[in-house]
Amino acid sequence: MSAMSSNDASDVTNDGDSVDAPAPKPLLAPADGVPAVVDTVEGVVAAAELLAGGHGPLAVDAERASGFRYSQRAYLLQFRRRGAGTVLLDPIPVTGALEPLASVINPLEWVLHSADQDLPGLAELGLVPAALYDTELAGRLAGFERVGLGPIVERTLGLSLQKGHGAADWSTRPLPDSWLNYAALDVEVLLELRDAMAEELAAKDKTEWARQEFAHILALGPAKPKPDRWRKTSGIHAVKSARVLASVRELWRSRDEIAAHRDIAPSRILPDSAIVAAATADPKTEGELRALPVFGGPRQRRSTKVWLSALERARRLPTEELPPKSAPFDGPPPVNRWARREPEAAERLATVRAAMTALSEDVEVPVENLLMPDLLRRLVWDWTPVDRDVAEDIIDKKLTEGQARPWQRELVVPVLAAALTSEQETGTPEHESGTPEQVTGG
Repeated sequence: MSAMSSNDASDVTNDGDSVDAPAPKPLLAPADGVPAVVDTVEGVVAAAELLAGGHGPLAVDAERASGFRYSQRAYLLQFRRRGAGTVLLDPIPVTGALEPLASVINPLEWVLHSADQDLPGLAELGLVPAALYDTELAGRLAGFERVGLGPIVERTLGLSLQKGHGAADWSTRPLPDSWLNYAALDVEVLLELRDAMAEELAAKDKTEWARQEFAHILALGPAKPKPDRWRKTSGIHAVKSARVLASVRELWRSRDEIAAHRDIAPSRILPDSAIVAAATADPKTEGELRALPVFGGPRQRRSTKVWLSALERARRLPTEELPPKSAPFDGPPPVNRWARREPEAAERLATVRAAMTALSEDVEVPVENLLMPDLLRRLVWDWTPVDRDVAEDIIDKKLTEGQARPWQRELVVPVLAAALTSEQETGTPEHESGTPEQVTGG
């Protein structure tokens, strides 16, 4: 943000907005009305022709049914292009007939908000952009404290968006009119927001930073499923027995199979709390299981044998096949163990934290966007003292291997080299404020 006098500062909120600025104008309905939902092969062809007749980038959004369905598939797609207007498309009945649309929109620049949320589901449909502009990420790079779509639109365009249906079950059919209105509004001003954010970044000499970040998102592609997802079961931290952990794992796997087969969110099949409770109690009979909370309900009674079979499998596992009490990890241990296991590494991290926080404040970019926390932890944990004249080359090589972007390396390599070589010379952190966890998010 630009510098301001003390008098100016009194008229500005913590978010950089003027106290005297006019109230945002409510955006209650699309200017051209809510279009009919495309749900036929002929409609897809017509929508593709309509968008082909527009010009410039394409605003894109997708609505999923997270919390209701197992899959992350898109249940409604929203597009808007200047000169063409808005298209709402139900991909479910036309999943195999989207090639005419893909041929038109895939060569375009897409404008999305939080692109990593929607790109995987769109890619499953054969829809992949040639270029990307992520307005949420642009807000982070611009130094905005609030980067949700609503706050950014309000700050940059002076408009307030309708709220209320983002977490709805978008697999519902037919979709209510109020939901479709909400969906159309999500792309109504996305192109104008893209232009406003481009101006904001250009004024701060951050346009190239954004370009590299957007290209990186596209190059990464969909994230790979994480191993041992069962270890994310809520309440599992209280489990200390490897045998009980095995029961949690078997129950989780059984639930996951049912959820995937029925395309229902796992938590709606069986809550995490019930998994941990059953694993801990280890019931042997139907009566014992049904005496536990949740399992006695009418929806669970029909699956009683499934849950008992899962518990029996865990009981029969040989000791050597039980899961380790802690999740296996590739890399340094959790940060809260550094001080005990490697005090010098903990000191290095404290020094680096202070330096990265100062840099973050200077360039107005969150620390986690300056460098991936995991990459920073690995660098600090594995650091071997070297002379300052070679430290930068070593750090730059490691960050390059970790896919840090050029703009990130240009900023952080000198800062990290100075922090790490200063720490090794003094043996103590230059700054004592904060804890290692604060710079790494854990």
